[in-house]
Amino acid sequence: MIIKPSTVLRNEYNTISNLAKETKEPIYITKNGEGDLVLMSIDAFEKREQMLQLREKVLQAERERIDGAETISVSDARQRLRERLNDL
Repeated sequence: MIIKPSTVLRNEYNTISNLAKETKEPIYITKNGEGDLVLMSIDAFEKREQMLQLREKVLQAERERIDGAETISVSDARQRLRERLNDL
């Protein structure tokens, strides 16, 4: 976990920006010794958002399966994908 005071963000923006890009980790910014902000690179943020969206889709599919939605086997899914590819 990377923790920096807000003065570093204000005085050394380029250093913090480079650190976020290099580590691809969130940087926790404190103000008066208390947590205030989390800073991360756009690339890391977008990847995180994609992961969260994918997880939400998987959870939704699992909820639907539990609620009795029709499901198909892996082999049937592969066959349907092959058919779609052949139609392209």
